[in-house]
Amino acid sequence: MRPLSHEELLRYSRHLTLPDVGPEGQAKLKGARVVLIGAGGLGSPAALYLAAAGVGTLGLVDFDLVDRSNLQRQIIHGTSAIGTPKIDSARERLRDVNPHVQVETFGQQLTSTNALEILQNFDIVVDGSDNFPTRYLVNDACVLLGKPNVYGSVFRFDGQVSVFYAKKGPCYRCLYAEPPPPDLVPSCADGGVLGVLPGIIGSLQALEAIKLVVGFGVPLIGRLVLFDGRRMQFRELGLQKDPDCPVCGEHPTVRELIDYEAFCGVGDGGLVRLSCSSSVAASLTLFWSTCASLAKRRSLASTAPVTSRYASYRAAWPSCRAMERSSRCAITVPGLSRRARFSKARDSRVCAA
Repeated sequence: MRPLSHEELLRYSRHLTLPDVGPEGQAKLKGARVVLIGAGGLGSPAALYLAAAGVGTLGLVDFDLVDRSNLQRQIIHGTSAIGTPKIDSARERLRDVNPHVQVETFGQQLTSTNALEILQNFDIVVDGSDNFPTRYLVNDACVLLGKPNVYGSVFRFDGQVSVFYAKKGPCYRCLYAEPPPPDLVPSCADGGVLGVLPGIIGSLQALEAIKLVVGFGVPLIGRLVLFDGRRMQFRELGLQKDPDCPVCGEHPTVRELIDYEAFCGVGDGGLVRLSCSSSVAASLTLFWSTCASLAKRRSLASTAPVTSRYASYRAAWPSCRAMERSSRCAITVPGLSRRARFSKARDSRVCAA
């Protein structure tokens, strides 16, 4: 590995004085290869901070064009980039942030056909994808390749972060064994997201990737961090590996990548598009379980009806959420693995909508 140049020594001087990083850690960053799935809300801050930190090679996987509605949260893109490929806009911005970083771009949709070929050449995968099929695809590919998957998701005012690394802990499927029904998932345009939220969660993803590269601190393996922006509150859930997981369990049945659109129940109309797929899943499955639990305990079925339609979910949620707050019952969340273990009973609610 080439030594740090004089310009790099000046650029990374604040890293070099950190006992847990220093010249050795900075050299590890320079030799690292990190790929980001998506150059959008989460990928933007993650890519910017990884480039600024001196990660030697960054990969960008995105096939979308910059849209005006992206600019509220996707800070790597500017107004002049509207209508251009996101990977081109992001590449130019990253080169300006740090010309020492090599940027490799993949202007194609990540699929079962190309995922292993693309991801195998990188050390760490940062998942900033915005749909369920891609999340399960990234997870399974990372498990098969033995790569750590730095996961993040956002929705409205809430976010989640974790590191799924099957060699040392659970994978994404250990937490979310099955995707929610497609008709329960609102689009980003329908659900909305506060623009600053992806910056918070994406920065945490960058931090986790840097920790994995350098080897300091305690990574979020086996832990899920939940962020509530309205309360400025962080919570942590402890997770366990599922021995029956079809991908990373004791007797795996998924030994190659599958059709993930079919697995997620997505029809020919294309992928379910949203900024925060798993947070949405948690919120919607939470709604189901909250309604069912409270209806059973308090005979409130008419107040908070269990329904599969988002419009009814949206209408019923406020009263359902208020009742859940006042209840002390532990709520089981359908769609989460039965092997998921939570730090506190009250934290079994997962993530507020």
